[in-house]
Amino acid sequence: MGELRHGRTCVFNVNYHIVWSTKYRRKVLTSNIEKRLKEILINVGKEKGFEIAEIEVGTKDHVHVFVSAIPKISISYIAKMMKGISGRLLLKEFPELTKQLWKGELWNPSYYVETIGSISEEAIRKYIQDQEKE
Repeated sequence: MGELRHGRTCVFNVNYHIVWSTKYRRKVLTSNIEKRLKEILINVGKEKGFEIAEIEVGTKDHVHVFVSAIPKISISYIAKMMKGISGRLLLKEFPELTKQLWKGELWNPSYYVETIGSISEEAIRKYIQDQEKE
């Protein structure tokens, strides 16, 4: 991450920090589930065309993921694929989750996303403001 990548018509460095939580913030992401979740998310990234650099579970009830993607893949698509596929597979593979999450949904429907670049927001603002005016 942090290095320029080349597409057919563009050069890019597009990275996201995505965070989402379990339904009702239930602390259900045990070490076995966490291990399987990481495997699933890495496979989803490979299959759907984005790269996952880091994954970590926090306090057994939320997930942090650092993702790099080509510009044509939207963040909503990335979040939808990661949450949808992982939720479906984990509920199927760990049926005990349904006892703690009674509606059969593992993830809270919302998520947090932040773009991550190699340059800070202040540096970008200054760079744009310092451009010569013709």
